[in-house]
Amino acid sequence: MKGEVRTSASAPLVTASVACGFPSPAEDSLERPLDLNELHGIGAPSVFLVRVAGESMTGRGLFPGDIAVVDKARRPRSGCIVVACLNGDFTMKTYLKRGDEVILKAENPAFPDITVPEEADFQVWGVVTGSSRVF
Repeated sequence: MKGEVRTSASAPLVTASVACGFPSPAEDSLERPLDLNELHGIGAPSVFLVRVAGESMTGRGLFPGDIAVVDKARRPRSGCIVVACLNGDFTMKTYLKRGDEVILKAENPAFPDITVPEEADFQVWGVVTGSSRVF
């Protein structure tokens, strides 16, 4: 499945937040249109999209079928979510760095964490910077 990058796509941004409990009065004013491509950096050469498969990251709000925004230009920091390739297999996990040790942490207790062996063929492809879900 190929993705499409649009050069211009925006929607009005309402300045009022929306209460999820009790209704609140709507405001009449709008901010400048919000461009979701701009917000997520889509269109930048370092940004790509990937569909989430599996349930190992549900504890961080990433569910099967979600679209993750990944930036190849960002350096991984301990605690961020990454897309990585380990011995030829791609995975999305929380990146933890403890000294020289790298751990790919699953955010669902049904899945094991992965300690990356020193001799492994391992590369971080990018840092997850956002996601989208269609209901």
